Amino acid sequence: MKIFKNGNVIVFTFLLAIMAISCDKEEKANSTDTVLFEMAKDTAGYKWFKNSSSLLDKSAGSAHPQPFLRTRYNSVAATMLDTNGKIKAGSVFPEGSVVVKELFSSEATLGRFAILYKSENNENADDKGWVWGYVNADGSISESSSNKGKSCTGCHSQAGNIDYMLMNKFF
Repeated sequence: MKIFKNGNVIVFTFLLAIMAISCDKEEKANSTDTVLFEMAKDTAGYKWFKNSSSLLDKSAGSAHPQPFLRTRYNSVAATMLDTNGKIKAGSVFPEGSVVVKELFSSEATLGRFAILYKSENNENADDKGWVWGYVNADGSISESSSNKGKSCTGCHSQAGNIDYMLMNKFF
């Protein structure tokens, strides 16, 4: 009986360790993450890339695991789109721009939002003034804005980007 009790203690300790490790994988939201999630959920007044809300197949250049996406721009960011809904060459998005990439795990399931918000004075802004958000559809944080897009800028800095945007390059 004593071995069984010790076994339970070991199993319980092991389960606690697994829970602690899995909790570390999802970051805690800061106030900026919460604001970015609220921005991502609000679709009013946004303009879609190429003027279409249709899902696009993930591009060969994407590091996002989700197979489908669509991208929208708030009214400030939309000033950088041409009449065909593509980003104007050489654009630098103005302060207050919000770009939301909706990432779908299936054609019917929104999995995550990748959000860029141009706010140069935000403590989480990178050196180009962008605040990066990576938030799951349920509001949990995949990567905190406090990381300043460190896991994103490598890809988004590649040749052919327009102020970190790659939609024109791949679509």
